[in-house]
Amino acid sequence: MTTDRPRRVLLGVTGGIAAYKSPDLVRRLLEQGAEVRVVVTPSAARLVSPVVFQAVSGEPVRGDLWDEQAEAAMSHIELARWADAIVIAPATANVMAELAAGSAGSLLTTLCLASDAPLFLAPAMNQAMWRHAATQANRQTLLDRGVSFIGPDDGSQACGDTGPGRMVEPADIVAAVLGAEAVDRNVLANLNVLVTAGPTREPIDPVRFVSNRSSGKMGFAIARAAAAAGANVTLVAGPVNLPTPPGVRRIDVETAAEMCTEALNQAAQANIYIGAAAISDYRPAAVRPQKIKKRSDTLQLDMIRSQDVLATIAAQAGGPFTVGFAAETEKLEEHARAKLLAKDLDMIVANLVGENLGFDCEDNSALVIWDGGEEAIPSMRKSDLATELVAIIAARYRAAINAPTPLRQPSAS
Repeated sequence: MTTDRPRRVLLGVTGGIAAYKSPDLVRRLLEQGAEVRVVVTPSAARLVSPVVFQAVSGEPVRGDLWDEQAEAAMSHIELARWADAIVIAPATANVMAELAAGSAGSLLTTLCLASDAPLFLAPAMNQAMWRHAATQANRQTLLDRGVSFIGPDDGSQACGDTGPGRMVEPADIVAAVLGAEAVDRNVLANLNVLVTAGPTREPIDPVRFVSNRSSGKMGFAIARAAAAAGANVTLVAGPVNLPTPPGVRRIDVETAAEMCTEALNQAAQANIYIGAAAISDYRPAAVRPQKIKKRSDTLQLDMIRSQDVLATIAAQAGGPFTVGFAAETEKLEEHARAKLLAKDLDMIVANLVGENLGFDCEDNSALVIWDGGEEAIPSMRKSDLATELVAIIAARYRAAINAPTPLRQPSAS
């Protein structure tokens, strides 16, 4: 792709009920400066009129491989060559099966076979269809071929079921697709980046736990941006309801102890560690084996301190470039600088949290501080903020490895 023109996105829409979200996806792609052309399958055209997509995109909508007027000039080949990226949203189980089989029975699948552009699928289907062995086998086949999956999300579905299979929201699809171009693909090339994200849950008894309000969105956005920047990314995630970013290796944990164990294991190979997780500072001293019964007006819990993962990794000799996060309700810079020094971090990213700030929000701002410098980033979508942070982290990492006492050098992997 050249840098002097907008990114060209070919959107394929198939016959899932989530097709009603696809016009919004077109709009959001255009808002980010992309050029968009739409191809609909016959089933999709029965759910959302092609006229809607034409009105939103401002471009003719294609759907028929046997369109004599368009195909007189081999239009499907022209479309395949035009695209910088092909996105199928929603992607049904049927289109996944066709793509895995190498089928060219429709205009959309023909375009996918005829194009060298990266292919992104945003699956949308019933939870049983998604879990079916055939669908999972097709998914693995497509992953092995380099296809990127965006989602699916987990939650309530149009059929009344609950589980994995919901199409990822349009804003997150845009971030996954365009985020790959928003950061230089070479700035973290051949580097191993470890990201921790989300909350932890500390059990009290078999049905209760202590946790916090972290959604994990910021950490997942950073993992996505780091992968787009060329890094080999491992994401250690607490209990969150988020899809794994494309190209990211994910390890799920629940407690602070589990996150500490996994983070320390993975840090041994990491060049950069970004500690975006909201790890519980304290945990119950003992987990009750049976549910605590409501027998009094008060309940006393003895809490003990959890191991400080961030400080432990930062203290490793020859360890990774370590980036911490500070979520504060007051005195943002003062508390962030104190944490930077106390834990001997290479960099800290600080942001205010509270009512309509930070947790569960789509937007955020940040103050990035390191020894001898700082940079304030204004409020923006977390996906855009992640791209900005990755660029800053990459620049500071390069400066650090060129210092008299360099950090761990990139591994051969």
